[in-house]
This record gives sequence, C-alpha cells and structure tokens, in this order.
Amino acid sequence: MPSSGPREPTTRPGRDSEAHADNDNADTGDTGMTETTTMSGSGGTGALDGALVAVAGAGGPAGRATLLRLAAAGATVVGADADAESLAEAVDAARRAHSGATVTGDTVDLLDPAATRAWAARVEQDHGKGRSGVDGLVHLVGGWRGGKTFADTDLADWDLLEKLLIRTVQHTSLAFHDGLLRSDRGRYVLVSAAGASRPTAGNAAYAAAKAAAEAWTLALGDDFRKAGGDEGPRAAAAILVIKALVHDAMRAERPNAKFAGFTDAGELADAIAGVWDRPAGEVNGNRLWLTPES
Repeated sequence: MPSSGPREPTTRPGRDSEAHADNDNADTGDTGMTETTTMSGSGGTGALDGALVAVAGAGGPAGRATLLRLAAAGATVVGADADAESLAEAVDAARRAHSGATVTGDTVDLLDPAATRAWAARVEQDHGKGRSGVDGLVHLVGGWRGGKTFADTDLADWDLLEKLLIRTVQHTSLAFHDGLLRSDRGRYVLVSAAGASRPTAGNAAYAAAKAAAEAWTLALGDDFRKAGGDEGPRAAAAILVIKALVHDAMRAERPNAKFAGFTDAGELADAIAGVWDRPAGEVNGNRLWLTPES
C-alpha cells in the first residue's frame, strides 16, 4: 500500500470518525467470510422513530452524517467524542437541520472503560424514561497508520491502532451490552474496511486491528444469538464493510481525485440507519458489504 496517505489522522479516540475516512489509498478488495450479506445504503424512518441511539466517534465526518441521518429518522441521538469542539459542531448541525429532534453530545474518553460505562449509564438515565434499554450503539472511532512494505512496519503503529480500533470496541460493546439486550431493537454497528480480511503488505497493523475488532463484534453477535434462544436474536451486532470513506472536505482538498470505490459519508449514514430496517436475525453476526466483494 502506498504511503501517501496521512501518517496519523488521530491520536485520541473519537477525533476522526473512522480510520479509513482519511486513507486515500485503502485496500481495494476482500475475500469475505462464511456469512456475508450484500446491502445498499438505504433506510426508512419507521424502524428508528422514537429509538435511542448512541454514536461513538460522533465528531468526525461520518459521525456528523450519522447524527443527521438518525435525527431525520426520528431517533433520540447521543453522540460521544474526545474532541469537544468537533462534537459540538456536529451536534449543532444536526439540531439545526432537524429542529424537532433530540440530539446531544458528551465528551468521553472511550479508552477509559469506567468512563465508557458511565457514559452508557448516562445515556439510559437521561433519555431512557419510558423506554426499555438502549436501541443502538454506532461505533465510528478510528485512526490509520501504514507504510510502504511489510518490513518497514513500525510497531508503534500497532500500539496506537490497538487502542483506537480494538480497545474502544471492547469498551463500548461491554458498556452497552445489557442496554442493547433490554431493547426490542438493539443494534451494535461497527464500520470496518474490506482490507481486514485481505490485508496488503504495508497495511499489516491496520488490517490486523480491524480484523480483531470484527472478531470481537462477531462474538457479541453470538452472545445475542444465544440470548435469543429458539425465538432468534432480539438484538444484533453487524459490521458494515467499506473500501474507504470520502466526504466533502476530502473532495475539496483533492478536486481532481476520483475516489474510486469509496463510500460517501452520507451513503454510509444511510446504510447505518438501514440496519434497523432489517430483522435482527438477518443482520446479526454478519458483514454487510457497501463495496463490491473480490
């Protein structure tokens, strides 16, 4: 993988909404897994009307688009990010666009498991009146590092990516687990990269971290499956797979770039909302592709 992408888009969880959002040279394909579903970015409003959804990493471009989309669908949305300024801007934008929606933000260090659990408790305490549990956690925390070859991999990259891409998934999934199970439409949504299961030589640390985050999320899905028993899961853990993310700021910076195969932040937000339109048993434990498999 060429190294012309940014070396370190983020050093704190939540500053950038997804690792590959700023990686203009993301991997192009993936071999897939045993249980794979292809989906397009579409979602109605009915399944999310009145839902309570938390968004981790809400201050970045994908987070901003997701707040807007969930608010438009009628959900109460609670965003978290380590960057208070970016979070406030994203929350304000969603509120301005949808004046009747409830959209709030909370500055949280998702590398701190106690702080993450406290955030999950606040979400339910502050917004859970008349509800049963929390209806969703969308995980958009990320970062990216890579090199030209496998041999020049810097293990300091792994130290960073292990925190941003794995630890934050562990902390949010454990913190929101019980609340998602209490809901009749609980969804845990992870955004991943196609290269997680077909890594390139210079992308070892990033791909390995994304693959670990996927494995953790699939284990959560297995827990939801077992909890549902013979009736099937009520909650679902799903993985949305993209090649890379593109947003307006990237297009403005590189007006001549084609961003072939990239997923627009708004399209990703539509696909996230669409996870609630499908039965839990259909999406639980599956990788849902927003890019062609290869």
